[in-house]
Amino acid sequence: MAINLVKGQTIDLRKNDKGESFDLSSVTMGLGWDVKQKNSGGLLGKLFGGTKEVEYDLDAIAFLLDSNGKVANLGRTVEAKNGKQVGLYEGDIIFFNSMTHPSGHIWLTGDNRTGAGDGDDEQIIVKLDSLDPKYQKILFLVSIYQGRQNNQHFNMVENAFIRAVDSKGKEITRYSLSGDASLAGMCTMVFAEAYRKDGSWKFRAIGEPHPTDNFIEILKKYTYS
Repeated sequence: MAINLVKGQTIDLRKNDKGESFDLSSVTMGLGWDVKQKNSGGLLGKLFGGTKEVEYDLDAIAFLLDSNGKVANLGRTVEAKNGKQVGLYEGDIIFFNSMTHPSGHIWLTGDNRTGAGDGDDEQIIVKLDSLDPKYQKILFLVSIYQGRQNNQHFNMVENAFIRAVDSKGKEITRYSLSGDASLAGMCTMVFAEAYRKDGSWKFRAIGEPHPTDNFIEILKKYTYS
């Protein structure tokens, strides 16, 4: 049975205190969310234009950190199909413009722009047992794309979660949160981290909100320059 974490709680991903063991050769970090039900009246009615559905684009992001807790390789800049310059390509940051790490051991499966439907809305898959030892920690974030521009924030999101599922499809753990007043104006969430410890991998629920909707602002804390 999967362990439901609370903020700040840490567990071992390979073996839990119930004696269950898990295969970390491939671990899926699934993220999901729902947008709060809208009504036609009151403040929310004005914000959302009655019952009209509004698109929420939440993006899953992962930073691969070294023993100093930093991103050593910021990647390179390339020209995208639309002619724009795209940075952080093929570096140690997994996000919508660089979905697969050069090692092939961690990748983002796709970009869900609505959060509609049950189950995971976005997934980051990590081959933890194959990951180069120079990577000591993986930080998982979720950011609302253009959240500030669209007045969208985590107070408007409910049933948000991150869960870890092993290669055999067994759910190891889950950390959930729903929007409340303290998350008003917060557009990025540092959700959780996985890190090496005593020959295994630990998973810690963080739940740290930030007002920025640009994960680059968070990344600055984890770079050498």
